[in-house]
Amino acid sequence: MKKLSARRRHPLAALVVLLLALACTGGLYAVFAPADKAQADETAQSLTIEEGKKLYSVGCASCHGTGGQGTSDGPSLVGVGAAAVDFQVSTGRMPAATSQAAQIPDKPAVYTQAEIDQLAAYIASLGAGPAIPTAEQYGPEGADIAKGGELFRNNCAQCHNFTGKGGALTHGKYAPSLEGVAPKHIYEAMLTGPQNMPSFPDSTLSEQNKKDVIAYLHAVNGEETESPGGLELGGLGPVSEGLFAWIFGLGALIAVAVWVAARTAKAKKS
Repeated sequence: MKKLSARRRHPLAALVVLLLALACTGGLYAVFAPADKAQADETAQSLTIEEGKKLYSVGCASCHGTGGQGTSDGPSLVGVGAAAVDFQVSTGRMPAATSQAAQIPDKPAVYTQAEIDQLAAYIASLGAGPAIPTAEQYGPEGADIAKGGELFRNNCAQCHNFTGKGGALTHGKYAPSLEGVAPKHIYEAMLTGPQNMPSFPDSTLSEQNKKDVIAYLHAVNGEETESPGGLELGGLGPVSEGLFAWIFGLGALIAVAVWVAARTAKAKKS
């Protein structure tokens, strides 16, 4: 007992007790703090969804239904995901001015980005769907431009033209120009397939493939890009180039033929 009392009275005993108390306090905080943080994140997400529901009720429910189930004026939004909402609302396609048009064009956005995030959170809560891509997914780092060009020509050029200048479709529809479109919106369009466009999920075009396509479009439509052949005729491909050849090329040949014929000896006698 005397030895134990001596140890308790040791000058370092108080320091040892203090260190043990700090270690216990830190351990308890590490155990309980993550739960508090998760609860706070869940509360914040719930508030975001609630605000998104309010915005939806005012600006979207009349066409898409009070619960996103869809109506005769608008499709169901259950399962479309946050990426579809971000694309449609950020590009101003939604809310639509009319549902009777052959195609809904892009226009200035009606909502702020914060409001768009709230709408996206609410729609995502109705059913699982593609999430909004991150900057790492659509950024240029690690992209293969040549591979992107190959993928674009095989999957997209039929409608958007081989440089993304756009093109006409049937019944008044069209593939819009991709020049100046934000990389995030191009990624979201490939992911969700808006309007007449087919979707390209990761099982069809991987994240890397989408990144490559975006890098290719930036390369061919960047401000520093110039047409290597001179006048690009709008970059619309064989239709405009063929018309130019037939109208101006063939027209020039006919004019030359008439000029030569008019100066023959027979023409002079007549």
